[in-house]
Amino acid sequence: MSPEDRDFLSELFEAAVGAADPKLALRARLPQRPRGRTVVVGAGKGAAQLAAAFESLWGGLLEGVVVTRYGYAVHCDRIRVIEAAHPVPDCNGLIASHALFEAVRGLTPDDLVVALFCGGGSALLPCPPEELALEDEIALNRALLASGAPISVMNAIRKQVSRIKGGRLAAACHPAKVISFIVSDVPGDDPAQVASGPTVPDATDRAAARAMRDAWRIELPERLVDWLKGENGTAPSPNDPVLAGHEVQVIASARLSLEAAAARADALGIPAIILSDAIEGEARDVGKVHAAIAREVVLRNRPFERPVVLLSGGETTVTLRGHGRGGRNTEFLLSLAIAAEGLSFASLAADTDGIDGSESNAGAFADGSSATRLRALGRDPVALLSGNDAWTAFNCLEDLFVPGPTGTNVNDFRAILVR
Repeated sequence: MSPEDRDFLSELFEAAVGAADPKLALRARLPQRPRGRTVVVGAGKGAAQLAAAFESLWGGLLEGVVVTRYGYAVHCDRIRVIEAAHPVPDCNGLIASHALFEAVRGLTPDDLVVALFCGGGSALLPCPPEELALEDEIALNRALLASGAPISVMNAIRKQVSRIKGGRLAAACHPAKVISFIVSDVPGDDPAQVASGPTVPDATDRAAARAMRDAWRIELPERLVDWLKGENGTAPSPNDPVLAGHEVQVIASARLSLEAAAARADALGIPAIILSDAIEGEARDVGKVHAAIAREVVLRNRPFERPVVLLSGGETTVTLRGHGRGGRNTEFLLSLAIAAEGLSFASLAADTDGIDGSESNAGAFADGSSATRLRALGRDPVALLSGNDAWTAFNCLEDLFVPGPTGTNVNDFRAILVR
């Protein structure tokens, strides 16, 4: 891949991330100041940046607690920032959940709770029911991450094994008003899905969660299976009176970020096509579909004329079959590189929060020579894909994309350039 193409794709990623800048997103949405206290709560890989942005914009008195991933904290003067594990919970996450409940204890109708949630909050806020333990919620997360189920299914089940998700934190804020500012990292931008909706309830019940577990054949420990059979600790419904008057605003999303990237591409002289901002499915299958579209453009100049950059977002999944290292974006790219080997294109796929899976890279670059170069290094790209070892593939090629923590999260960013 030429340095020019790499720089072009990186600039589009930066435009996408910039459109989700917390301070920019919050500036025009500041609520009216309450007569009482202002309490900030939140969770997600960009929660500390959201908190710092709100703190600087608010100016007045406030207090609160947010939790973010290890290494993602930024300084706040009045809001406590706790770091915890992602994507598998740990005891610091449990401490953070208790701290959020403590922060909203004893509020009055004159008080205001500002909830700041973004992607990653589900894992960062473990809070199992009293009958279960942190180890049970860890086992649940491991099973869900390995299942290949879409995020909507994973979060529907998570909400049934929690004392904080599914609107339960909002219920604990009663009688104070809650305004939730959401940075969406889910296809369709349903705010109840982001971080499993601690302050945004939905109508999914225990029976629906059991049906989803069965449909996706998710293997859970017996203690969790037994818990899901019961009805203890159910979440509040969206029309529960204790949630009356609450507000929810999605302040950043994949759609807005892809539109910003498209505008940047146009400004740089390359027309952009947004395929979708809500693509789901197995990462390797989505890679094959994108490869087929790229092939049509390269070989037949259809359905879009060259030059063009194809943009897409959403959240793919990876069903673990091997024990390799990687994430959904590198898996997508390796599949794309195999299916489109020999074609003239350049691509970047990366998570907008700066982390793809559990490694330090956000994603990687790939082109029509990636699979060929892997073979020249003595590595079989098909075997690497079969073993879920896409990180190793792109590390060998020195094509990992490592921008560092971005302070936001609007899910996956994919760009395929055909000049």
